[in-house]
Amino acid sequence: MADEKLASIPSGLAHDNALVSAVRNAYLSFLERREALGLSNPGTFENINREVSRDVFLTNFMFTGLRAEWNKPISNNPIFQLSHQLSMGAQGVSPYTFSALYGSSKVFLQGTMENDGSLVARSNYRWNDSLITKTNAQIQSGQSMLSIENDYSGKDFTASLKGMNPSIIEGGLKGIFIASYLQSITPNLALGLEAVWQRVAMNSSPEALLSYGARYKGSDWIASLQMQTEGPQGSGISSSYWRKLTDKVSVGTDLSLQFAPGLSGQGGLMGGSLQKEGSASAGAKYEFRASTFRAQVDNKGRLSCLLEKTILPAVRVTFAGEMDHLKVCQSTSLAPEIIFFVIWRR
Repeated sequence: MADEKLASIPSGLAHDNALVSAVRNAYLSFLERREALGLSNPGTFENINREVSRDVFLTNFMFTGLRAEWNKPISNNPIFQLSHQLSMGAQGVSPYTFSALYGSSKVFLQGTMENDGSLVARSNYRWNDSLITKTNAQIQSGQSMLSIENDYSGKDFTASLKGMNPSIIEGGLKGIFIASYLQSITPNLALGLEAVWQRVAMNSSPEALLSYGARYKGSDWIASLQMQTEGPQGSGISSSYWRKLTDKVSVGTDLSLQFAPGLSGQGGLMGGSLQKEGSASAGAKYEFRASTFRAQVDNKGRLSCLLEKTILPAVRVTFAGEMDHLKVCQSTSLAPEIIFFVIWRR
């Protein structure tokens, strides 16, 4: 593989020029040592703590009120599915949502429309085994958002470039641009960084932010650490820990601490005054034969639980509950989901 990368160099030049030959030999030696380490792809910097934030914690699963969802698979290859969702008693959630999904080995398309006309569209296109382009467009209440992201996954690294609401029509560049890189250093350790550049309007100054991240993977546990350098909103540090206790039980914790400049008249960074805010969360996930239970508690006294139960192969029910001990309030939610199978015959 290393020889293929250097095939474009003329053989005579590589052997006759001492400098080119030395660089070539050093590069080949580096690639051989890199291959010998047996490094794997660490994932993206954005998902450096994915086991905790996306699998154990309830952030992506919690809801309020009553929700009913009907899914109708039309075909399996390629995947084509229609979905109808009804909601009651939830603030900020549309009473009715219609969505359609299409997926193949190279293309993924998903569109969602609510009863008030809000539209959300997502698409992924895989150019090859390493490069994928993701787009996300939203039109809600007269506001629009567009994001374009490119992820390149190497054998032992991932590089990403993302732009949110990019525009040059006002005489300059504005929007939010995020570049990140995560590299496996050893079979267990991965290091990376993320740079953010944003300009809200042309009459405002651009802002930049840099974050560093580390991820260490043990035999049955994963720890991650992220540090955000000083920016307009201050700086911060966050850490997470995930552990698989048994084949069906996993737990996770997340700790974060934010430092913000002091208010006007109270000093500031030059005066040594900082506002400090911290948060801590712990969660657990239990997987049973036909159900999954998640529980989470944080330092503000909020206890959340979610149970997903498969009653029949095509019927699933989700129960969610939350109790705030400091505010002395609680809520319970129910979401039945029914899948209708449609068979097309020619």
